[in-house]
Amino acid sequence: MNINFSKLNGLVPCVIQDAKTLRVLMLGFMNEDAYQKTLRDKRITFYSRSKQRLWTKGETSGNFLELVDIKVDCDQDTLLISVNPKGPVCHTGADTCFNEKNDDWNLNSLESIIQNRKANPQKGSYTNKLLDSGLNKVAQKVGEEAVELVIEAKDNNKELFLGEASDLLYHYLVLLTAKGYTLQEVLDVLKKRHEK
Repeated sequence: MNINFSKLNGLVPCVIQDAKTLRVLMLGFMNEDAYQKTLRDKRITFYSRSKQRLWTKGETSGNFLELVDIKVDCDQDTLLISVNPKGPVCHTGADTCFNEKNDDWNLNSLESIIQNRKANPQKGSYTNKLLDSGLNKVAQKVGEEAVELVIEAKDNNKELFLGEASDLLYHYLVLLTAKGYTLQEVLDVLKKRHEK
């Protein structure tokens, strides 16, 4: 990777991004030594302009930034670094230095939980009970939830409507898992349709 450390007195700005949530966590600077140490240790090390030395993020707090990937921009003077944060990133205790929550809960998270239950069944789990009931039962449950959502759509009760919408999404993901398909495969089909 060609990086131009000469433009900013031997430093390059580094945008630090959570590899899972894609949220920007902080901005730091690296010199060539910090960059090499980051590659070697697989933990993000910066050059501290105030301390005038290398410092590994988390060296005092334990909230390290584990390296996932590094990309260099088109001018070769800025880095985009993907990380897995091991705790809050900001010295204030906030998830990010921009005082944002770094919450990675999404449909992919739910799908991972469902897939994990299929691979590693847990006694008493509703997901496992549903999966064990067979494909026809899972499909029937999706149909029931769809009908319940349609019924709630005719009223003006936001809480009930959103509850039924959540039930439908959950059961739909269980059906995808039962069939051996993924949400990404569905998204790929939708993307192809959009591109036509």
